[in-house]
Amino acid sequence: MALSDAPASFHIMAKPTGSDCNLNCEYCFFLKKEKLYPGSDFRMTDTVHEAYIRQLLEAHQTAQVTVAWQGGEPTLMGLDFFRRSVELQETYQKATTRIQNTFQTNGILLTDQWCQFFHENNFLVGLSLDGPQELHDFYRKDKGGRGTFERVMRGVGLLQKHEVEFNILCAVNAKNGAHGLKVYRFFRDEVATPYIQFIPVVERANDTGFQEGDTVTKRSVGSEQFGRFLVEIFDEWVRCDVGRTFVLNFDGALAGWLGRAGTICLFGPTCGLGMALEFNGDLYSCDHFVEPKHFLGNIMETPMVELVASEKQRTFGQAKRDALPRYCRECEFVFVCNGECPKNRFVRSPDGEEGLNYLCSGYKGFFQHADPYMRIMARLMLSGKSADGVMKILSQGNVRSTEKSAAVGRNDPCPCGSGLKFKRCHGNDG
Repeated sequence: MALSDAPASFHIMAKPTGSDCNLNCEYCFFLKKEKLYPGSDFRMTDTVHEAYIRQLLEAHQTAQVTVAWQGGEPTLMGLDFFRRSVELQETYQKATTRIQNTFQTNGILLTDQWCQFFHENNFLVGLSLDGPQELHDFYRKDKGGRGTFERVMRGVGLLQKHEVEFNILCAVNAKNGAHGLKVYRFFRDEVATPYIQFIPVVERANDTGFQEGDTVTKRSVGSEQFGRFLVEIFDEWVRCDVGRTFVLNFDGALAGWLGRAGTICLFGPTCGLGMALEFNGDLYSCDHFVEPKHFLGNIMETPMVELVASEKQRTFGQAKRDALPRYCRECEFVFVCNGECPKNRFVRSPDGEEGLNYLCSGYKGFFQHADPYMRIMARLMLSGKSADGVMKILSQGNVRSTEKSAAVGRNDPCPCGSGLKFKRCHGNDG
């Protein structure tokens, strides 16, 4: 392995508390990882911490570097740990380096002191929230079995009070998956966040917590259920909120229609540039594959850059493309999703081929529904305009004319029937 093969940039999700968490969310796959480290205190030492920051900054060949903190629950490390991290970053960063710290939390332990620190150091905070109280509390409980909604919302208030930039990460499960519009409107109108990411819960039914078996738990969202969830939200978003509320799922899909699939790893043709670092320095191929067969090594024994550039990791990343079933390769929407995440590829295609994504039917239904709107937004953006122009088109037309306009040329008559050329009517967002 030559270090010249190392990627210019990559992403490490650091878990300073390993899988340790103050909650007991029923669908959490991280909690089962505790079995990998029996008897551990699940706390990153200063020695490992310093090695992580130094090696991460040394290995990057780009000016932008992300330091990503996740868990478990990273606030369990205490605020001084992250104050120390900022000091280490200032010590080891290059003159041209721009560092972005991201921090995923359940929000329970947030205080004024935490939020002031986030604000002063420009942390981007991801907050786990599954919707209104009756939906959030269904699976997201503490160690005593109590719901956590009110405590999370207190954290939301503190983040807003201190003007901390934050986004919502919503785990879509069997419960809230039946209430897409209710969930979306809650985030948009009550939480008042402009950034949302919906993560489908696809939990394998086994005792290991590894990606094994071909059945899912009852907590998992259904494939077609997830598709309907996305469609329900998309229909409101595309008419009212484009450019105002940013839904990562929709932005990532739109990139496919722009010919830029892969702006999020889920939809990239290959993967392998997003790894997970455990509290003791162990590096794994992906946070969804923290298991022995995807262990790359320990950064205290082998430099991080060598592990990132290793043949084992390259093979892992290329397998996403190489193992894509023929059913996917022949699909009209392969340009958008590229088979989505390998962790979800465990069912058979209609012709019996292994490796089809569990969420395939749901995604396909969503892509078919969104296609005419995505084409319009893509065309607007490629012509130098804003994607929010689609809302004007929809406000003056209907679904059928919108579908037709997806294929109409700029000099063709506008399908709304105005008699004007498309470029002078709904093709003009000015």
